[in-house]
Amino acid sequence: MGKKAKGSRKGKKAWRANISSADIEDFYEKSTKDALSGGSLSSAPSDSLFFVDKSTDLSVKRKIEKHREKVLRCDSVLQKNPFVQAVPSSTLKKPKRKQMGVSIASDATQVGTKDDSAMVDIWDDKGEDNRKSKKKLKHSVIPAVEVEHPGCSFNPSEESHKDVLAQAVAEEMQKVYQNELGPQPVPLTVPGKVIDEEEMYFIDADNASDDDDDEMNVENENEDTAQEKRSSKLKRVTRVELNKRARRKEKMKKEAEARKMEGVSKEIDSIPDILQEIAKEDEEKQNKHLRRVVAKQERLKSCPPRLGKYKFEPAPVQVLLSEEITGSLRKLKACCTLAKDRYKSLEKRGLIIPTVKSSRK
Repeated sequence: MGKKAKGSRKGKKAWRANISSADIEDFYEKSTKDALSGGSLSSAPSDSLFFVDKSTDLSVKRKIEKHREKVLRCDSVLQKNPFVQAVPSSTLKKPKRKQMGVSIASDATQVGTKDDSAMVDIWDDKGEDNRKSKKKLKHSVIPAVEVEHPGCSFNPSEESHKDVLAQAVAEEMQKVYQNELGPQPVPLTVPGKVIDEEEMYFIDADNASDDDDDEMNVENENEDTAQEKRSSKLKRVTRVELNKRARRKEKMKKEAEARKMEGVSKEIDSIPDILQEIAKEDEEKQNKHLRRVVAKQERLKSCPPRLGKYKFEPAPVQVLLSEEITGSLRKLKACCTLAKDRYKSLEKRGLIIPTVKSSRK
């Protein structure tokens, strides 16, 4: 087809009739499209249109580390699979504890969710749950090996030897005084005398006379009370007496209220003294508690806590008499053995229950 014939341009009417309106129609179409799509892109800010994508940009150092993180096939086989849960052992003796099983499963899942790229030592048992854990023993304040006084040596100095001897004598005398001055046991039988028939007759007569006197006294008291009741019933109470009683009762009530108010005012005035007394009591209680704690610690240093039926009895002080000191190991008298000393040390530290020496042979 040929070109479109141009219209005549002889007058202004022909010019207006042949003007093209395609630009205006395109503008309206574009504006409607922009309104439907959410707005024109020319008016939108540049931050909402463009952004810098840095997800794929890796530094040189990161690329090297990523290359080094590659795991060989032989190493990946030994890694734990996070999707496979650990199966508990079938040889457990206490399967009733559900909480323990839940904790084991949670530990296994936590181990599985860790970084699988790291190497795992298959001979390492740190991650397993060791059920047979040893009980931790409480450390005693008393040392395992106690150093005795210098006066207990085979060749001690005179002063140290006298000090140890005085201590040993004081301990022995304390035991003697406790036995002598302690409470006496209750006797099984009470000694008595045989009473003759004549004495029995006099005793019975005295008891009978005492009973008669008591009965007479009771009868006299009953008669007196009965007479008082009769006199009170026969006496007539007048109106004047009733008014006196009412006034006396009201007066006593007012006096009681006044005394009560006076007591309250005294208590209000004595509030600072009461606060001081409370502070003193608190301080005394705290000091008493500290003294108890210190005394308990000192007691634990000397003797262990009560473990069994019998109390711990410390061994006597191994000190030589002044006649037995020779100054030579060859002439030294035999004393307690090392095994007995170690056994007493174990009892004193609370590791063994104290026992009593049996009389059976």
